[in-house]
Amino acid sequence: MQEWIINIMTSLGYLGIGLLMFLENLFPPIPSELIMPFAGFTVSQGKMELVPAILAGVVGTMVGALPWYYVGKLVGEENIKRLADKYGKWISVSSRDIEKADNWFDKHGQKAVLFCRLVPGVRTLISLPAGISGMSLMPFLIYSTVGTVLWVSFLTFLGYTLGKNYALAEHYIDPISKIVFVGLIVAFVVWVVRKRQKRKML
Repeated sequence: MQEWIINIMTSLGYLGIGLLMFLENLFPPIPSELIMPFAGFTVSQGKMELVPAILAGVVGTMVGALPWYYVGKLVGEENIKRLADKYGKWISVSSRDIEKADNWFDKHGQKAVLFCRLVPGVRTLISLPAGISGMSLMPFLIYSTVGTVLWVSFLTFLGYTLGKNYALAEHYIDPISKIVFVGLIVAFVVWVVRKRQKRKML
C-alpha cells in the first residue's frame, strides 16, 4: 500500500494527492494517515508547495464524499424505515428508531459532520447518514470542508515535521482509530441491549 501511494504521488504530483484522497473516501482502507503525511514530507524536501498540497487533499476528499452522500439521498429515509421494520428486529431497530435518529441528526447533524471529519475510522462514512437524513448539500459541503481542511492540514504538517519518518504518523494515529471504532461498536451494543431490556420490561 505504501509503495503504491508513493508511486502515484511521485508520478502525478498534486493530481496524485487528489486522486488518492478521493479513493480514500470511497474505500476507507486506503489511509489518509499515510497519504497526506507523505505529501508533507515531499513539501519538506522542496518538491511540492504546502498550500497546493493541502488544497489537492481537500478537493480530493470533498469530491470523494459526494458519492456516499448521494447514495444516502437515493436510498432515502423511507426505504431505510421499511428495511428496519422488516429486518430490524434482529438488532432491535424499528422505523420509529430511524425516525428518532433522523430527528437527532436534524438538530445536531452539522456538528456531527464537522466533528466526524476529524475522527479516524468514521470520517469517510459520515456522508451516508448526512444524505439519508436529507441534509442540504450546501451545509454538508461547508461543514465537511471545514473539518477536512483541519484534518488534511494536521496530517500534512505532521508529515512535514516528521520528515523521513512520515510513515510514523499512521502508527501514531492508528491506535486512536481503533479506540474510536471499538468505542462506537461498544456504544451500539450497549444501545441494543438496553432497548431489548426495556422491551422485556414492557
